[in-house]
Amino acid sequence: MTQSFRLGVAGLGTVGAAVVRMVARRAATLSAATGREIRVTAVSSRDRDRDRGLDLAGITWFDDPVDLARSGEVDAVVELIGGSEGAAKAVVEAALGAGKHVVTANKALLAHHGAALARAAEEAGVALAFEASAAGGIPIVKALREGLTGNAISRVYGILNGTCNYILTRMELEGLTFEACLKDAQALGYAEADPTFDVEGFDTAHKLAILTSLAFGTALDAEGVSVEGISAIQPLDLTMARELGYRIKLLGVAQIAAGGIEQRVHPTMVPRSSSIAQVMGVTNAVTIDADAVGELTLIGPGAGGEATASAVVADIADVAAGPVRPAFGRPTGRMQPASRVEMQRHEGGYYIRLTVHDRPGVAAGVATRMAEREISLESILQRRSEMAASQDPHGRSGQPVPLVLITYAATEGNIRAALDAIAADGLLAEAPQLIRIERE
Repeated sequence: MTQSFRLGVAGLGTVGAAVVRMVARRAATLSAATGREIRVTAVSSRDRDRDRGLDLAGITWFDDPVDLARSGEVDAVVELIGGSEGAAKAVVEAALGAGKHVVTANKALLAHHGAALARAAEEAGVALAFEASAAGGIPIVKALREGLTGNAISRVYGILNGTCNYILTRMELEGLTFEACLKDAQALGYAEADPTFDVEGFDTAHKLAILTSLAFGTALDAEGVSVEGISAIQPLDLTMARELGYRIKLLGVAQIAAGGIEQRVHPTMVPRSSSIAQVMGVTNAVTIDADAVGELTLIGPGAGGEATASAVVADIADVAAGPVRPAFGRPTGRMQPASRVEMQRHEGGYYIRLTVHDRPGVAAGVATRMAEREISLESILQRRSEMAASQDPHGRSGQPVPLVLITYAATEGNIRAALDAIAADGLLAEAPQLIRIERE
């Protein structure tokens, strides 16, 4: 057996503690797989006195994680601090500068600084590994970087945030509001006290930027991701989706389009018969469309100590066994910027829920404005409340009622222009709801 492989773990939260336990528990298997004894020799965290249920005897404690990164006691640094700046960035930069391999689960750090860090790793001749950054325990990074190199990928999309999927699942199955489900998610520990990063789509956007680069060999472009969250989704939208044969999911989608690559995060209607529509609760899923394998869907836990530690330890084993591979599947010098396809140019079907005044001619006026923008309607559904019907023998109350449109393929720009015209006509009682449809 060759020399041991010494790990320094920076960050001993839920994931960090799980990594330390897993490395110890799987020591014999890791040694057999890599030909090296893999052991944790150093750790760092903010609170030395916290009881984590770990036996840290014989392990060096560093109060400053940067000192750990530069220590001669470690061959690889496992960064589990989190955040795109501050201590996490300093630790990774220090480790690469000292010629140490780096394993991280930090999607925000990679989305914003991945190119520079990958370049630094190449210059130092060390690995930058990040399987746990994109979908928790799902081995999507390895699949895209290594398993599918014989394929031309046209689209990668998925449910990349368990908090949002949990909320949408509860809203659909129990008819609850977004606010009620969010409160429950926070009580269960699925959502932070400030849930903005999750529910407004930014967490998914960071993960999508990483998957886009891996799938298409392009430079990371987190700023090029169009982002919408789920906070505006109402129970009526989920009810209508069910009646129309769809289910609403927050998806991250990257695909080849005319003129470049689309990167978008938004609530999406997916056919109830699709694989991704069956993914409920906090589970994640990623679907890849490729020329050789066709459609490939990977489903599994997207977060949690053990699931994320599983991906981290898999990276540790790969790095220990060698050889060093380019972080994003190809040298950074060969990763060309992708041409952005702005959201206005996106073309697809749309679910549009308008709250209109219940009076004669409204539906016709809406249809006219749509036709002016060459938008074809697959269906129009109008619902009137029992109260509205009782107030007028013809079922017209003048009160706000929902009018739901399903369109055939149209561009986002035309859809937005038509909605602006409808609003200018005074037909709307409140802002419209627009959800894109992702058909198989």
